Parts: sequence; C-alpha cells; structure tokens
Amino acid sequence: MFGFFRRPPPIGDIAALGDFIDEHAAFVVQKGIYEYSRARAGHYAKVLFREPEFQQAVERSRWGAYPLGLAMVAEIVEGILRPHVGERRAAVHDALVALVLAAFDRYPVPAALGGDAWNQARGELKQRLDRISLHAPKFAKDVPDPFAESYVSLIPIHEKLRASEFPTIRNYLRVSMINVHDELSKRMDAPAMAALLSAASPADEAGAG
Repeated sequence: MFGFFRRPPPIGDIAALGDFIDEHAAFVVQKGIYEYSRARAGHYAKVLFREPEFQQAVERSRWGAYPLGLAMVAEIVEGILRPHVGERRAAVHDALVALVLAAFDRYPVPAALGGDAWNQARGELKQRLDRISLHAPKFAKDVPDPFAESYVSLIPIHEKLRASEFPTIRNYLRVSMINVHDELSKRMDAPAMAALLSAASPADEAGAG
C-alpha cells in the first residue's frame, strides 16, 4: 500500500527512457480508446466490451494507435532534450529514433493488424520521427495536433460521430502530452540523457568504425 505514495524512480539511462516512451505511448492511446468507448456506451458498456466483434475492433484500434503514441511521446522527449544537445543534435536525434523503433520492435506482429499493416505502421513511424528534427520544439499541448485526426479515425465509433467528438478527443491528447512532459521533466536529467544518447548514436558508432 505504501508503494502507492512513492515517487517514480529517476530516468537515469537509455533503457529506462525507452521503457518510459513505450509505457506512456501505450497508456495514452489505450486509455483514450477504452474511456471514450465506455462513455459512449454508457450503461451498456459492460455488454459492449464482452462482444467479440467489439473486442476485435478495440484490438485493431489500440495497435493501430500505438505508433501514434510513440511518435507523440518521442516528440516530447526530443523537445526537452533539444536545448541541451548543442552540436550533437543529429547524433541525439538518431539515437532517439533508434530507441523508439526498438520499443516498437519489442512486440510481435499483432494478429489484429497482420504483417503488412504492421510493417507499414513502422515505416510511417520512422517518417514521423525523422520529421521531428525539422522544426522548432513545440509546446506539449501542440504536439498532438498533427496526430489527432489519425487517432480519432482509429477509435471504434461510427464515422458520423467523429466530427462532433474530435475536439474532445484532441483535448484529451493535449492534456495527456502536458502530463507526459511534466513527468519526464521531473524524472530525467536532460543534459545527462543528451550525452548518453549522443554516445550511443548509430551515426557516432558508424563514424568510429
């Protein structure tokens, strides 16, 4: 019981940062899917969640949305690190991209999506990660904006409801990214992590070879 009141441990190494990205990406997208579905179903939520067809739809939604969560959390991480990277910006970015893709690769191909869709999702994630370094860091609340439409399209709700519900779901993502930013800022020593990522950069390793 007393463990509930303990502060989360500091993020002191690259592996811990990878775990943070993975866990928060999964949590944010799944929480949105489940809580929104329960809210829409109301008193029928328990019945709905027992339906095999709905369970399959949720599986497709959460695995389809997971790469979006990774991209959003990665952008939060990059924004916190950017002021501390100096001339190591490219190296740190490459190491962060490799770390996020490694988090993605932890999971076998989800049966709900299939190999082709999963490989396509990885390729799209890589493109999104590459684009992070092409613009100035954003406020945490603005990070979800390019992803919100794709996320809403994956939630198992009728298409006619998506337009009216879009602002609510986008605001959920905005608040979630603010919370991720605040937690990471407290738990991670950004200058130290930038140095660790720079040293682990695939580009640096290639240059050393």
